[in-house]
Amino acid sequence: MTEGSVPAERLERIERAIEAVPYAQLLGIELEKVLLGEATLTLAFRPELSQNHGVVHGGAIASLIDTATAFAILTLLEPEERVTTVDLTISYLRPGLEGQMRATARVLRQGRRLIATSAEVTNEGGTLLATALSTYIKL
Repeated sequence: MTEGSVPAERLERIERAIEAVPYAQLLGIELEKVLLGEATLTLAFRPELSQNHGVVHGGAIASLIDTATAFAILTLLEPEERVTTVDLTISYLRPGLEGQMRATARVLRQGRRLIATSAEVTNEGGTLLATALSTYIKL
């Protein structure tokens, strides 16, 4: 996808949308940056997001990825268009132990109905924690 500035009206809609997703608010997911076909979101580690070994629960990372990919797609959609996740495949490479995680998602291909995305999650030091491929469908 071509990177570039997101039109002002879409950017405004995206900024409103992140505040309107109750689950993202519950987890503490925040929007950091958007370009056309790309979004970067962050999630700060806190004990409530950990599993019994003290590392970030895989579900929290999956939620960060799913939200980031949705917002990358949102940069390309018209106001009346809606999407939902068809599949999400994640490779967990290293545990999240502390600090802030950053998910950067990109639209790989947008067809008439299906949209393919990829995402990477890193820690504050830039270490790769997870990668993902996902497909969405326009409703």
